Amino acid sequence: MPSTPAAPGVPPEQPPLISVRGLVKRYGTKDTDRLVLDGVDLDVHKGQLVCIVGPSGAGKTTLLRCMSGLLAPTAGETVLEGVTVTAPPPALALVFQDYSRSLMPWMSVRKNVELPLLGKQISKNERRRRADEALAAVGLTGSRGQYPWQLSGGMQQRVAIARALAYRPHALIMDEPFASVDAQTRADLEDLTLQVREMYEMTVILVTHDIDEAVYLGDEVVVLSGSPTRVRERITIDLGRSRDQLTTKSTPEFVALRGQVLQLIRRDRYATRTAD
Repeated sequence: MPSTPAAPGVPPEQPPLISVRGLVKRYGTKDTDRLVLDGVDLDVHKGQLVCIVGPSGAGKTTLLRCMSGLLAPTAGETVLEGVTVTAPPPALALVFQDYSRSLMPWMSVRKNVELPLLGKQISKNERRRRADEALAAVGLTGSRGQYPWQLSGGMQQRVAIARALAYRPHALIMDEPFASVDAQTRADLEDLTLQVREMYEMTVILVTHDIDEAVYLGDEVVVLSGSPTRVRERITIDLGRSRDQLTTKSTPEFVALRGQVLQLIRRDRYATRTAD
């Protein structure tokens, strides 16, 4: 398949960690066929934090599920570290929006974080060490003996993030991870994402409906078109690595980038309504 240009701001000689080529996904039967993804191409390089946005119903979650091996594409492929993804790869971890369903209520916080490590050949002491280190990274050292149902929604999502960190993935995929929490908790979790990304030097792909969140977190924002989905534009976010909820979001650069992303999404919404 033909190659695409390197992601904005990344040296062209650096190979992508994740490469999506010609990804197509159709749902339904011959009589009820629905094209959701229409030839999506996307490169994500090591160490990048890439945010994906687009109109409602654009297929953002479908794209992530195909990229992570949870859903087989109709055509095209995702390649992670040179290997085609046909099932969830060991080098990848996922954090979903519905954190309450991803945690085992009968297990302690520490046991929940250790859970994905049980299938690896890791000693009990090493599992515990990794879990405690990940819980410390998300600020939950004092909660490791509690159960998920004893924690707030924001704390439960921190447990889900800690579980992903303990797994030591090469890439972390997050699907609307903060959509179910209040505004202040969301801001705290956004900052936590930036912190653990630096600590673990991790590659992150995050889908969100929140444009402010995408611009605040991302090194790059990928704007998807309306359904059937293609990549409409990739926007480099040149705001530096050190960001602050108040200072960063009040800069003219942030406001301009936010407006650019919003304009692209609204253009698709208008085009969809006109077509209807």
